[in-house]
Amino acid sequence: MPSLPTIEKDVEKRAEGVANRGAFDAPALAEHDPPLFDYLCRLGDDALILGQRLSEWCGHAPALEVDLSLANLALDLIGQGTHFLGAAGDADRLAFHRDVLDWKNCWLVEQPNGDFAQTIARQFLFSTWQHMLYKRLSASADERIAGIAAKGFKEVAYHREIAADWVIRLGDGTEESTRRMAKGLDWNWRFIPELFEVDDLLETMIERGVAADPRSFEEEFRSAIAAVLVEARLEAPADQRPILGGRRGHHSEHLGHLLAVMQHLPRTYPEASW
Repeated sequence: MPSLPTIEKDVEKRAEGVANRGAFDAPALAEHDPPLFDYLCRLGDDALILGQRLSEWCGHAPALEVDLSLANLALDLIGQGTHFLGAAGDADRLAFHRDVLDWKNCWLVEQPNGDFAQTIARQFLFSTWQHMLYKRLSASADERIAGIAAKGFKEVAYHREIAADWVIRLGDGTEESTRRMAKGLDWNWRFIPELFEVDDLLETMIERGVAADPRSFEEEFRSAIAAVLVEARLEAPADQRPILGGRRGHHSEHLGHLLAVMQHLPRTYPEASW
């Protein structure tokens, strides 16, 4: 008796028309491409952490319209973070079950809200940078990153516009609003250099055509910031010692407190389904 069944006459012919779908033919997942995984986490962590920060304003903003506006910005950012982390792996697990040292976001987005002016200063600086980044990422060699960035580019255009408008309104407003806006910018200014830092991993992703090189638009960024500050009648803060390390998991104490709130339910009830 033969050990294998007889091959039917048309089996080989049918097999030739079937696409390769075996495990060895499947594209590598981000988890199996460490540089890509890390870069996706950087993009996702930036958006998710800032979205979480902005959500803290819900019910506490100075006016109802502003309350809704900040909530909408938070939803946009959390959506972007979800997409990027989903491309990296299990988005829920990455969001709710990583410890603070495993997060790759920049220092700017984890900074406390402070008063309304400090929140606006943080949003103004980050959204201006993110808008320019997404524009370039829309041409990424990674189709997933390109698609997320193309959609996010339209959302972040609004984030950038509304933040710049508030910088001008507060800067060219009352003596009190001017003072607070200047103080908010001064607090966040030291985190700008990290946005343009290129380490070995990012250099690798740039060479692969996956990542955008932030150095290519640093001059454009600084010119855009300066133009808004001129209209707001504000002086740019003096350059400070740059704060770096967020991309390598080195963070301020503020991130730990944020994650304690954000991750509380999933960690308390790890097997629960919602």
